[in-house]
Amino acid sequence: MAQVLIIDDHDSMREGLELLLRRRGHKTFSAEAGERGLALLEEMGADLVITDLKMAKMDGIQVLRRVREKHPDVEVLVITAYGTIEKAVEAMKLGAADFLTKPFSSEEFGVKVDRLLADRQERLRLRRENVALRVENTYLREEAEARYGEIVGESKQMERVFQWIGRVAKSDSTVMIYGESGTGKELVARAIHAGSPRKSGPFIRVNCGALTEGLLDSELFGHEKGAFTGAEKQRRGRFELADGGTLFLDEIATISQTTQIRLLRVLQERELERVGGEETIPVDVRIIAATNTPADELQKGEEFREDLFYRLHVVPVTIPPLRERKADVHVLARHFLDKLRERTNHRVHDLSDLALSRLEEYDWPGNVRELENVMERALVLAEDDVLEEEDLPFLPSGDALDTSLIDAALPGSGVDLNQAVEGLEERLLRKALEQARGVKAEAARLLGLKTSALYYKLEKYGIEV
Repeated sequence: MAQVLIIDDHDSMREGLELLLRRRGHKTFSAEAGERGLALLEEMGADLVITDLKMAKMDGIQVLRRVREKHPDVEVLVITAYGTIEKAVEAMKLGAADFLTKPFSSEEFGVKVDRLLADRQERLRLRRENVALRVENTYLREEAEARYGEIVGESKQMERVFQWIGRVAKSDSTVMIYGESGTGKELVARAIHAGSPRKSGPFIRVNCGALTEGLLDSELFGHEKGAFTGAEKQRRGRFELADGGTLFLDEIATISQTTQIRLLRVLQERELERVGGEETIPVDVRIIAATNTPADELQKGEEFREDLFYRLHVVPVTIPPLRERKADVHVLARHFLDKLRERTNHRVHDLSDLALSRLEEYDWPGNVRELENVMERALVLAEDDVLEEEDLPFLPSGDALDTSLIDAALPGSGVDLNQAVEGLEERLLRKALEQARGVKAEAARLLGLKTSALYYKLEKYGIEV
């Protein structure tokens, strides 16, 4: 159903056209003069305007000009008599969608209206799709550029990582990225993809540690309709979605023995069967895997298959923790200051030397992700345009727990007890997760918490594992 405005100074013509349009299911309203019709258009809107060409005061050409100027998406159908064909041609040049010559039949009128409205709908649909595609392409391009640019570092350790990325990207070999939580393993994976011959293909990420065995199998390999309860339709897996591109398997050390066997088969044969299916599907995918478990532990452990380890450990890349590259702390801090300034709506433009020293003294068990978190919180709390040491009261000093506020006299400005306690709690959470190598149940045991309480606190502080 469309909304149609009819402008004609002949009452019988207006009423007749409205009747024909309503019979075809359209909503109509009308005006006996151009000015009144344009006022109704402003007030009510319309998909189509039908206007007589010859009217007193404001004629159809003037109506057309105003509609095209203010409502370019509204179609205009001009009605004319035999003696004014030249005017109808002029109207078409000015942007009228079509014209009708009096007298005309109800069938001819109906066909013209239906065609104009269908053309309009198709044009709007294509426009929406083009806009959506441009937005998506812009987003993907900016995301790739931003993520590649976020690998920040000037230390010798990071220079070696950058060199590895450059070499590895050119090949099609499987890559295994090792690094503690928060070191930027996904950013390295994206950088390898962006510099590879597959860069125009998809980059698909799977967090293996976030899914149960059954769900992970379905995510990776897809499933057929009826393969299990709830499988109401066929679904392509991440391997198929990544065809021609890169599949990033994060937290690979957490997958079950059964999934390891299926993954090994895909790596060896470059083909798979969906869960519940029999069809063999070839896939052309580059694998980049990542884990926070050191290579020697992964190889010697009983949970991870040795044959799968060697299939993945073709080109290993190790990202050093932030505590081993303290030279990058000030570079990262300033990077996050620039990145987060807009989000926090703050005028801070620099860090004092004392603030930088405080940041460099800390060992960063949560690595780069923790530093970003700390910088955002500091920006929210800062009052001046330079970030001072006082803006980091929640950041412990060195490896020891932050007892400085207890051992020393309180500053004259006082302290925020809640912030100090939360800062200590967050650091203990990160320490426990580091010691437990990301195993949440073990971290909860070390802290004397129920697992549900640990999950709540991790969400509270935005800690990801």
